[in-house]
Amino acid sequence: MTNQLFSPLHLRSGQVLKNRTAKAAMEENMAGDGQLPDKQLFALYRRWAAGGTGLLITGNVMVHAEALTGPAGVVLDEHAPLKPFIEWAEAGKSGGGALWMQINHPGRQVASGMPGVVWGPSDVGVSLGKHSSRFGRPTAMTARQIEETVARYAVTARRAEEAGFDGVEVHAAHGYLLSQFLSPLVNTRTDRWGGSLENRARMLLDIVRAVREAVSPTFAVAVKLNSADFQRGGFDADDARRVIKMLEPLGVDLVELSGGSYESPAMTGRSTDTRTQAREAYFLDLAKDLVRTSPLPLMLTGGITRRATAQRVLDSGVAVVGMGTALAVTPDLPDRWRQGREAERTMRPVNWSDKALASAASMAQVRHQLRRIARGSNPRPGTHPAVALVSEQRRQRAALRTYRTWLSGPRRTA
Repeated sequence: MTNQLFSPLHLRSGQVLKNRTAKAAMEENMAGDGQLPDKQLFALYRRWAAGGTGLLITGNVMVHAEALTGPAGVVLDEHAPLKPFIEWAEAGKSGGGALWMQINHPGRQVASGMPGVVWGPSDVGVSLGKHSSRFGRPTAMTARQIEETVARYAVTARRAEEAGFDGVEVHAAHGYLLSQFLSPLVNTRTDRWGGSLENRARMLLDIVRAVREAVSPTFAVAVKLNSADFQRGGFDADDARRVIKMLEPLGVDLVELSGGSYESPAMTGRSTDTRTQAREAYFLDLAKDLVRTSPLPLMLTGGITRRATAQRVLDSGVAVVGMGTALAVTPDLPDRWRQGREAERTMRPVNWSDKALASAASMAQVRHQLRRIARGSNPRPGTHPAVALVSEQRRQRAALRTYRTWLSGPRRTA
């Protein structure tokens, strides 16, 4: 078991991951002044780097300063100074593993109180019942806005390489912009970006091409893709299978499989669909099916906390085991597994009847642990989810004031 889990993985770019464990992206919402990484993120990633993980993937970094998933999000665009990102890369690579930057645009998944833009493939808003007003009403993107967004991804990828990151992961899952274009429920366009799956995947494929052209051949390019949206009539496993095949000729190194969105938060184990009720490795059954036909190595994320589960994932043919919450609670979990030990504690799921609120509380719990690690403290997974959520909301309000001021002020050049 240990030999397989800790064997290297050679990618098509020539990059070699030292083992098959990865820290999947978790949205830290810990940007410092100027929407830049600072000492908090540096400390957090040094702690993870020292824990034996073969690959660290950052929380999503925004390609568009006017479109953030949260007010404390990190932005890397043409204006951002590179020095903080260079320090972040050095911290994340300090343990000998690889560091990839996840790059993202939220599309319609922008809180209603945020300044900037709320875009989507169509004007279909996020549907969360009584919580729907939490998100802004999107406007359908124009052809020019789509093309400019494609270019933004390429700029962010190029600058990530300049800063010393080993690769980027294009986020096309969890209901963010590219996932919205892929979804037939959200994308109701009738032009070249809507209708058939080939059209709905066009923006993602154009971005991957642009990114691959903007970086060196040895720089890794990955894509995070939903195995399914877990919504009736939405993006499903057969769609995922076809998109993976579309990505293969474009120089993609790895496809990470996850699932769900804010409307059906399967990534937190709380789906509105009964097909993902597993307590561990939520998407393994779908991954087993996809791995049979995938021309690219796959990474699976979602609910993996034990070494036996990680081995079961590898036995299915998946190449990399991705973990999020498990590493927020136990930052050195891969080293523990190597030593034949397990995590001493796990995060208890939030079993509130309101799934949207439960998902928000689960994410707040995780970010509470990340901030503790960044301060040099040990995680405390026993924190009550309501306490974590209230604390998170206070921080978000303060961060929103800071972001408004920054966005309305002059931008500094690199």
